[in-house]
Amino acid sequence: MMCSHHPAFYSALRGLALKSQGIVLLLFCACMAGNASVICPSVCICASDIITCTNKNLTTVPRTLHRVVTSLDVSYNGISTLGSNWAPAILDRLKTLILNHNSIDFLSKGAFTSTPRLRYLDLSSNKLKKLDDSLFLGLNSLEILLLYNNQVAQVSAGAFKGLYKLQKLYLSQNLISHFPLQLYEGKSKLPLLELLDLSFNKLTSVPVLQLTALSIRLQSGLYLHANPFACDCSFYTMVTYWYNRQLRSAVDFKDDYRCYYQLDSKRSVSVLLIHDDLLNCSNSTVNGSFHALGLIYEAHLGERLVINCDSKILDSNTNVLWVTPRNDTLQPGVQDQGLQVLLNGSLEIQQVQPEDEGIYTCIAINSRRMLNETIEVSLKVHNFTQNGQHSQTFNTAFTTLSACLASIILVLIYLYLTPCRCWCKAKQKHRRTNGNSAHSSILSTTPSHEAGGERKASTCKRVAFLEPVKEPLKGQNGKMKLLPTTHSMAEKILRANRGKADVDSISSVFSDKLIMA
Repeated sequence: MMCSHHPAFYSALRGLALKSQGIVLLLFCACMAGNASVICPSVCICASDIITCTNKNLTTVPRTLHRVVTSLDVSYNGISTLGSNWAPAILDRLKTLILNHNSIDFLSKGAFTSTPRLRYLDLSSNKLKKLDDSLFLGLNSLEILLLYNNQVAQVSAGAFKGLYKLQKLYLSQNLISHFPLQLYEGKSKLPLLELLDLSFNKLTSVPVLQLTALSIRLQSGLYLHANPFACDCSFYTMVTYWYNRQLRSAVDFKDDYRCYYQLDSKRSVSVLLIHDDLLNCSNSTVNGSFHALGLIYEAHLGERLVINCDSKILDSNTNVLWVTPRNDTLQPGVQDQGLQVLLNGSLEIQQVQPEDEGIYTCIAINSRRMLNETIEVSLKVHNFTQNGQHSQTFNTAFTTLSACLASIILVLIYLYLTPCRCWCKAKQKHRRTNGNSAHSSILSTTPSHEAGGERKASTCKRVAFLEPVKEPLKGQNGKMKLLPTTHSMAEKILRANRGKADVDSISSVFSDKLIMA
């Protein structure tokens, strides 16, 4: 008897078939459940790890997304908000997210925590009005952020905080009226930022001193054209300097750099900054650091100075040469007359001397990029040491003060220590006169006084100049004789005053007594 024809055999076979079908069904369901996360949304186009959902009238981001997606494009739709749970799961492989040309006017804080490895984010052509603090929190790997063609008028100080790898930020065609200086300094500084586009905004001024203090590589990435700038020599100097240095931001958009003269409340005049020189700013300097033709350095005698070769092509493949005002060529590592080119391309002057003044030329050659750049730097040397200036000023003041004190002392000595007639009067009373000496009587500077008391000065005194005769004549007995020329005058004086007093009437301020025989 064959076992295959036995009824029990057929019954067992039938049961086995039913069990097999159940197992197959379970396996199929499990497989479908496992593949549910990689199903492409019905309105999108998927290609491997790329999902494109453009122009599909979507109001939200599709919830069914590949976990392995690296690029997601949801542009040209009607999405208005982006909450913190827009993604169905953590998309840790997503590197590119494109959301431009939607109607997004609100971004939730933490909206991008589900995309920690995002590098490229495009939010351009939406309706964003302000950028709040920590709006892009969690995007630690973001390198490019596009926010142009929105309605942004306010940018908070910490809006881009945490974007430490951000290299390019596009904020053009918005309503920004204040330059976001926090991107270059402070706690919210973006250390790797190399391009900032603020063109076509509402800027009327920028912090020129702070911007010109940046390296030339950062300045070359600043796009400020097509803003309603007020005419100002410092801004003109900066833009002209950019143009002369052949920075792409100035060369490519030279016709869009304008400033406006306000004639009245309704009228203004537009002036081309680069082509026209209507501002009369040819000699303008900005903080003494550069002018439209190059950099300016100032130094004092004897101090150490380092001049930077601020080239926009400077990197590890760049060789730097310096040409001095004496036409000497200096290479890195070579020292000549106190000048040395450092390894970073800067020129070191160990002790500045007057002959170091002049124009220095830095030649940067990038062998890998096949580029070269020439930069001129002017050095002005002050003919005194930095400390000596204060010492010289102090010495001058001290000398002046000493001279004043000496003059005062001399005046006091003259007033109080020279012979005074008042205290000399008592001594003159006891003085004995020499009646035989006419010279002593005539040349004496002390007035005569009577022994019994002081006498009043005569109101009508005359002076007689007497000269002794060398040889006594006969009959004169050695006495004085008046000169012939003065004889008659002396006689008149003696006769006129004989009745008033004795010989004192002809005494003067130059004699004590005139004794005549």
